[in-house]
Amino acid sequence: MSLGGRGNRGEGGRASPFETGLDRSAANHVALTPVSFLARAADAFADRIAVIDGDRRLTYRDLDARCRRLASALRGRGVGRLDTVAILAGNVPAMIEAHFAVPMLGAVLNPLNTRLDAATLAASLAHGEARALIVDAPFRALAEEALEALPGPILVIAVDDPGGGHAYEDLLAEGDPDFAGPGPDDEWQSLCLLYTSGTTGDPKGAVYSHRGAYLQALGNALAFGLSADSVYLWTLPMFHCSGWSYPWAVVAAGGTQVCLRKVEPAAIYRAIAEQGVTHLCGAPIVLSMIVDAPDAVRVPFPQRVRCATGGAAPPSTVIAAMEALGFAVTHLYGSTESYGPATICVPGPDWDALAPAERHGRMARQG
Repeated sequence: MSLGGRGNRGEGGRASPFETGLDRSAANHVALTPVSFLARAADAFADRIAVIDGDRRLTYRDLDARCRRLASALRGRGVGRLDTVAILAGNVPAMIEAHFAVPMLGAVLNPLNTRLDAATLAASLAHGEARALIVDAPFRALAEEALEALPGPILVIAVDDPGGGHAYEDLLAEGDPDFAGPGPDDEWQSLCLLYTSGTTGDPKGAVYSHRGAYLQALGNALAFGLSADSVYLWTLPMFHCSGWSYPWAVVAAGGTQVCLRKVEPAAIYRAIAEQGVTHLCGAPIVLSMIVDAPDAVRVPFPQRVRCATGGAAPPSTVIAAMEALGFAVTHLYGSTESYGPATICVPGPDWDALAPAERHGRMARQG
């Protein structure tokens, strides 16, 4: 018998003891999936704060139960394996929950870009064959316009808006907090459907697998130094490459996610100071927003905050200004098709000895 389908003969045709009796089984193999991060965190860090949303706090025990309720309730409404569940929402707890609940069910999550017009969203919903749509209240009108263009009705679940369809919290109340979802049949099974923003033509759909998301999340946790003491601020849209896989990465580390419904300087500084934020991600425009914030909204904070930025290279002057404010900037690059970050600028051992201008110029590299 062989492992993983390889031949079981060594040199000279003899049977190899290292490939005998090692067929894949439940005893030696489990499909890689980021859903497993939540089960582990709920067991190891049950009472630790997992999510902060304004005055609201969710422990890992709470988050696990809510995700299981959502998965159970969706199944009760007819959503099954490889069905598409779209979500049009900002950086709210429901978006984090959907990243675990939908794949827990074996279904496919489709986070939609809230900045696109109704016609483009309708095309994505139709192309992805969405069976359900979770809608955050600020985007209800946009969703309604997109839904009108679809050939038939789909299940609509409204977050923070009881008048917009099935209410999200009511749906969770129907679910089972102990639901053991089927998960993926195989780690290569589809987990997420992400559409590009159309910069080079019509939006294109990129499909993430359970295996790919699992590995990307762990890679992010290692590269960005996430731990159980990390507090991650959501300045990056979660619809963008599934938040660069950080909804899963932070949970894998047992850290805390701080939701930010509106990305603006005052809210960023306040969250960093009040919640002890240690990590955040964003486009260079977010860095410029932080640097250019008026003195009136700048709240002092004692901790060093790690900031990852991608896309266009941040000017060396912005990197210098961020460092002066207490941020450590890392430049990286990726794409929707690569689950977000694919390359990272790792500082060289001699960079600290360089003149600031030269060091900041090197830090602006993408890898």
